[in-house]
Amino acid sequence: MVNLERYDRQIKLQGFGIEAQEKLAAAKVLVIGAGGLGCPVLQYLAAAGLGTIGIVDHDQVSLSNLHRQILYTSNDIGKLKTEAAFERLNAMNPEIKINIISEPVTVKNALDIISNYELVIDCTDNFPTRYLLDDICRLMKKPLIFGAIYQYEGQVAVFNVTDKEGISTNYRHLFPEPPKPGEVPDCNDAGVLGVLPGIIGTIQAAEAIKLVTGIGEPLINKIMTFNVLDYQNAIFDIPAENLINEKIPLTLDEFEQMNYELHCGIEPFEITNITASEFRERAKLPDTAVIDVREADEFPKLDLPYLSIPLSQLKSSSNQINAQNIIVVCQSGKRSAVGARILNEILGPDYNISHLEGGMNELNKKIDEYN
Repeated sequence: MVNLERYDRQIKLQGFGIEAQEKLAAAKVLVIGAGGLGCPVLQYLAAAGLGTIGIVDHDQVSLSNLHRQILYTSNDIGKLKTEAAFERLNAMNPEIKINIISEPVTVKNALDIISNYELVIDCTDNFPTRYLLDDICRLMKKPLIFGAIYQYEGQVAVFNVTDKEGISTNYRHLFPEPPKPGEVPDCNDAGVLGVLPGIIGTIQAAEAIKLVTGIGEPLINKIMTFNVLDYQNAIFDIPAENLINEKIPLTLDEFEQMNYELHCGIEPFEITNITASEFRERAKLPDTAVIDVREADEFPKLDLPYLSIPLSQLKSSSNQINAQNIIVVCQSGKRSAVGARILNEILGPDYNISHLEGGMNELNKKIDEYN
């Protein structure tokens, strides 16, 4: 039963009405990623009365998230994003159902997770997961709303929905081949203006509402770009060429055999994780170099000798490293894991390469404990 008073202002819209509200109440939408894009998507879908929302994320809230992930507060630092999001969204609208999945999407669980929903919203920030979601949604014929941000610009597109001419495109029509590792920095490397994911995520939520209710003209087979600095935006048609080749899974069995990290050029490499407790002793060992792959203006700084090489420059500047033992450091542990892989690829197996698990965030926690 739709609560007419809660949704009164959108029910009154010409072309919307109680029928569209009932469609929202019956809908099941899955949001992959509860970060910068996922937060506004989740907030606006919950507020609009979307009946069942699934949230997939395995990350924890950190301090550096808060300038753009406004679903969370300082009190949520250290909590799983799914659990913090559930608490906030349930308080916002207790009339809807919220399911949380606190694990990464993989080729083993994607079919089971996605099969319970009619629409998927990609709010992820890495290429292996984007290609994984694109392939499984294409195979399952599930509409996929894509969003991405880079510094001051964002993109939104709608995939796997057939237009009036019978054409349906997907992410691979835009980007047939993944970029090489480190070629396209994420917001950890390149930075992001906090309001940008709010804008792009809100547009993703609007596209979901349009698809569910049938109002307006969704971005089917189109991609919209938006620049927050000058408000320039453009909408482009996505070319619908035939992309069948040996790299694209054509069946669910083939999908389950895919290695998306390898597909995106991330070579198998078992990273040695160093905990915050072990870091200082390991860093003092002879013939050891600590490499900080954050940007030069990121804080806090390490209080021991280190070499600053931003991740985007690591390949071209690896000749600066003159040590057999290498510890790669960043803010949260994500960039350092990529950096360790890059150095392994360049330097080879003769070097002892590891990274600080949890990054400076974990190191600072340990300092606070000792104090």
